[in-house]
Amino acid sequence: MDYYLDGKQLQEQYKDYLSDYHQWDQKSHAHQWLLYPDNVGRFLSIDETSLSNGELYTIVTNKAAKGGKGTIVAMVRGTKAEDIVAVLNKLPKRVRWKVREVTMDMAANMEYVIKICFPQAGRVTDRFHVQQLAYDAVQELRIKHRWNALDRETIDMALAKACGRKYNPPVLANGDTLKQLLARSRYLLFKKPTAWTYSQKTRAEILFELYPDLKKAYHFSLQLGAIYHQTKDKGVAFAKLAQWYDRVDNSGILSFGSITRTIQSHYLTILNYFNHRSTNASAESFNAKIKAFRASFRGVRDVNFFLFRLTKIYA
Repeated sequence: MDYYLDGKQLQEQYKDYLSDYHQWDQKSHAHQWLLYPDNVGRFLSIDETSLSNGELYTIVTNKAAKGGKGTIVAMVRGTKAEDIVAVLNKLPKRVRWKVREVTMDMAANMEYVIKICFPQAGRVTDRFHVQQLAYDAVQELRIKHRWNALDRETIDMALAKACGRKYNPPVLANGDTLKQLLARSRYLLFKKPTAWTYSQKTRAEILFELYPDLKKAYHFSLQLGAIYHQTKDKGVAFAKLAQWYDRVDNSGILSFGSITRTIQSHYLTILNYFNHRSTNASAESFNAKIKAFRASFRGVRDVNFFLFRLTKIYA
């Protein structure tokens, strides 16, 4: 015999009668903050994620839980440092002082929060955020050249039209036009040369011959990744990063200005990666779990109840 249940009614029954949602000790303030002192470990991550309508929450997670039960240490609505500090300082001092390391992105507010709330913890800037800046600098230069190619083609088309002839853009050795070359080179610039396909290798050779500054920028991004991959000693990493910084700074490639300023202001926390080779990957992975959990409910209508169900699994 089939039983047909209304999904909305079933959820309401679960919320009001089957679960202990209405007895939840954090229900009154859940939409503003959540705190689980028992989940604090020696190694934490801090990051922000969006629950619904672009509303950001800052989440502190315990790496030792590996994305399972006991992962969530705290969730605070917004990213304002003062609000996050006010919540985390509710943790007993002895609990906060046992934290030895916290990974983070490059947001200044996150570093301030860690410094105030976990004074005994090393602050580690996530290596992938640093490398992403280098990739972005390469792509910024590629896009700049592509816009120049588009402008040049527009001018050539106008001249051809004024002269009463059909415009045919020059075709390169691999069959690409100049603007196609620059558009289709996007993904190969994220890869190592050993991962290129034959067509990507051919395209890269033409690209770098036409734009030597793009070749230089691409190799800078590879060199930064090599420092992270091949260096284990913090002192050696310090020297290599300083040398890389000097080469980039003297290259005259303006798109790398952002990353050089970032490295200058986050030098110590970037180098702290080489203490335990810790990254913020666990936080990014947990953010993906939250998004998948949210998608399974086709969005978040009742934030408090969503957080209740989330913490039942992960806190």
